[in-house]
Amino acid sequence: MPLRKVAAASVMSLGFGSAAAACQPSVLVAPGDTLFSIAEDQLGDLSRWSLIFYNNPDIQGGSLLDLPAGAVLSIPCPDVAAQPAAPAPLVQADPKPLQQETEAEIKLVTASNYAPFTDLNWPGQGMLTELVNAAFEATPNPLTYSIEWENDWSRHLFPMLDSKEFDMGFPWFKPDCDGNPSNERCANFHFSDPLVDLVILLFARSDAPLTFEQDSDLHGKTLCRPEGYFTHDLDRADRRWLTDGLVTLKQPATPDDCFAMLVAGEVDAVALNEFLGVQKMFELGLTDQVAPLSRPVSIEGLHVLISKSHWRGTAHLYRFNAGLARLKQSDRYNEIVSRHLALFWDQIKS
Repeated sequence: MPLRKVAAASVMSLGFGSAAAACQPSVLVAPGDTLFSIAEDQLGDLSRWSLIFYNNPDIQGGSLLDLPAGAVLSIPCPDVAAQPAAPAPLVQADPKPLQQETEAEIKLVTASNYAPFTDLNWPGQGMLTELVNAAFEATPNPLTYSIEWENDWSRHLFPMLDSKEFDMGFPWFKPDCDGNPSNERCANFHFSDPLVDLVILLFARSDAPLTFEQDSDLHGKTLCRPEGYFTHDLDRADRRWLTDGLVTLKQPATPDDCFAMLVAGEVDAVALNEFLGVQKMFELGLTDQVAPLSRPVSIEGLHVLISKSHWRGTAHLYRFNAGLARLKQSDRYNEIVSRHLALFWDQIKS
């Protein structure tokens, strides 16, 4: 039985230290500036580049080094005062005992252990949980909803969402549905607009520098990504790395296995999302041996999805997308994302 969502309230500090005093709300990009250098100047820590990245959608999709000179970046300067965690949802259904069915008009399912995105032990139960709550609050004529937790991800799509046991689920990557419409996920589910766009990076050995300025730089190389992780970004229409045998892909059981293969020289790079890759670098004590490359492999959205056979699927998705769009136009969206990212980096480095 999935766990019911419970409200959480706590107070946390962003932990930027004295950098807050020097931070400017907007910065004019000078020649040679990178997200790393700007993060170090404005936020006091170059590892916080992703706070600036997610706060400026116009620069997403390119290199983290080649910023256009003259562009104006919005900087999510920290508030040195303590910041409250996520408020309880305004329109969530009343909690019920586990044995009773919820009376919510929309039932969502997610899973824990995916910090900072969805996690029962994370403030606000995760960045994306808080964004989903806020988007539903911003929908036209809000409906009651519930968020429930089933930690076996393999059950979410089939049978839970397919059988309509739940109406919607999150967060899910969207495959290349244009290039491969027969993909099981594409054929059976509608996707919301992205909650956030996730940066997929290559992690390489510091003593064996890897050049990745264009796709052909990786031809003949061996990459590692754990078994069960998506591979559509490695084999899309304009990048047939796997189909044409241009890149070898190793798929061991876990991210830890990938990093062990990297250190042993068995692969040239590990391809993971920024958060998981950096987390593993710190957990495994590899920060002096491994570093992420500046050019993303891809930018992948994390979405809410609903079955195409759901009788109110289109209406529910339209309602949610409308609320998400309204949220993204507000300061609250950036505040939520920046707060969770700052907490993530603080916890990793501590």
